[in-house]
Amino acid sequence: MCFKSVVKRVAPFLLTFSIGLLIASFFVTVAAPNFQFKRNGFKRHREYDREREARLSDLERENNCLKKRLAETEKQRDWVLEGELNVPPPPPAPPTMTMKSVPSRAR
Repeated sequence: MCFKSVVKRVAPFLLTFSIGLLIASFFVTVAAPNFQFKRNGFKRHREYDREREARLSDLERENNCLKKRLAETEKQRDWVLEGELNVPPPPPAPPTMTMKSVPSRAR
């Protein structure tokens, strides 16, 4: 009698578990993971670091060049502005118009 009750409880669990594994196997690999690492991974990291450092130095050089060009243009602009201080004043504002109320038609 005790054996029947154990089978009644364990059998549905095992059946449900196996169906769940079957459905999950369509989406996820059920096999054990592979923990073997490739030995050339460190070499790739070194190459990546070298490329990154090269790009960084290029960007720093370009940034310095752009800063120098900006400073030169600011100096030229300041020199030009000093010579052009004789700018005529803006024209006077147009006269303001007063609004008159219009009577509405009463029905």
